[in-house]
Amino acid sequence: MKIVITGSLGNIGKPLTKLLVAKGHQVTVISSRLDRTSEIKALGALPAIGTIQDTSFLTKTFKGSDAVYLMEVWEGIGSLYDKDIDFLEAFKKVANNYVEAVHKSGVTKVIHLSSIGAHSDQGTGSLQVHHHVENILRTLPENISIKFMRPVGFFSNVYRWLPMIKSQDAIIQSYGGDQKEPWVSPYDIASTIADEMGLPFNGRTVQYIASDEVSPNEIADALGKALGIDDMQWKVIPSEELLDQMLSAGINKWIAIGMVAMQKAQQDGSLYEDFYLNKPELGETKLNDFAKEFAEVYHNQNNS
Repeated sequence: MKIVITGSLGNIGKPLTKLLVAKGHQVTVISSRLDRTSEIKALGALPAIGTIQDTSFLTKTFKGSDAVYLMEVWEGIGSLYDKDIDFLEAFKKVANNYVEAVHKSGVTKVIHLSSIGAHSDQGTGSLQVHHHVENILRTLPENISIKFMRPVGFFSNVYRWLPMIKSQDAIIQSYGGDQKEPWVSPYDIASTIADEMGLPFNGRTVQYIASDEVSPNEIADALGKALGIDDMQWKVIPSEELLDQMLSAGINKWIAIGMVAMQKAQQDGSLYEDFYLNKPELGETKLNDFAKEFAEVYHNQNNS
């Protein structure tokens, strides 16, 4: 198959490219960075340098392909510290760009990386953007089949807390405890998507992706053991305090409010209601696997 993937060579894009190439597909990787060209070629893929904000570029790149993999990257839209960005409208704009490019290019098979929380536009915080994006993509003609892939929270997002762990030997959030929740590795997301590319495309389908089910306290314990930190804890602070900290750090107000709302939905379990109604088979990567990877990065940074 001729497959075009968006998202460049990120946490999902790079392993996905490797897997698709290994399966014998002709893969084109869209990246906004010219300096990614040689790395993309080294993986056996074709580089397409341009931006997802350019519908003409997208249409030209999609044309002639058998399937496209679509995703929206928060960092590609703008900095979380930019107080002037309307992230919801920005995500909608990218979704509309995809609709125009898919329609004009003649592509009939789409895999879209959505997210946990896309089942609703209420009570999911900033994850509501994925609900709106899915609905925009659903306006495509019915002859275009779409597989909506909804991963849960990424293990790799824990890297955002690395400075906090280094300075305080703790993870500090507005939720926590012993209640298990699903987490996913980008590797398992890539593996699932690569497999789905080879399966039939029929209509519009939704599939959740998860690797493990662990509690906040179990995450702190696993990371503490991997890092050699005795009694590392996941501490819970009031949501108002976390919000104040994020706003003081300069994070976009909509994002900050949305993150606090998302954590509330994690705590009361409402974020995962649809997931557990449609629970997938768990992937191969478990918490202890991620903890070892995290520890390696942690110690490499300390030694650099």
